Amino acid sequence: MTYNNTSEAEGVNVEGQAAVFAVLADPTRLRLIRLLRRQCLSDALCVKALADFLGVSQPAVSQHLRVLKSIGLVRGERRGYRIHYFINREALERCRQLVRSALSAEETGTLSPCPQDCPQKKG
Repeated sequence: MTYNNTSEAEGVNVEGQAAVFAVLADPTRLRLIRLLRRQCLSDALCVKALADFLGVSQPAVSQHLRVLKSIGLVRGERRGYRIHYFINREALERCRQLVRSALSAEETGTLSPCPQDCPQKKG
């Protein structure tokens, strides 16, 4: 199988992978994911509790939750006056698969050889 520079191997969604990496690049969001993935749905936490656990402001937690919700990793459920948040386990597994495929060392095909006029071929 041969790929050129403009096509993507195996139809991998590189933009989707990049979006996941961008979301996960923030240390506070990673801590938030770790905290939420330990929670059961019945133990979902509100923004105030999350802010207290993480030692950051409530507006900061809200902003991080908004970003995590944008890729589906976090879901919220209204309970009384507050929204309680929990990890979306299906989305978490999809993110794991995206990261695995982006960092996989397995070869799935060969690239086209360098063109004859490539600087590396001269000399």
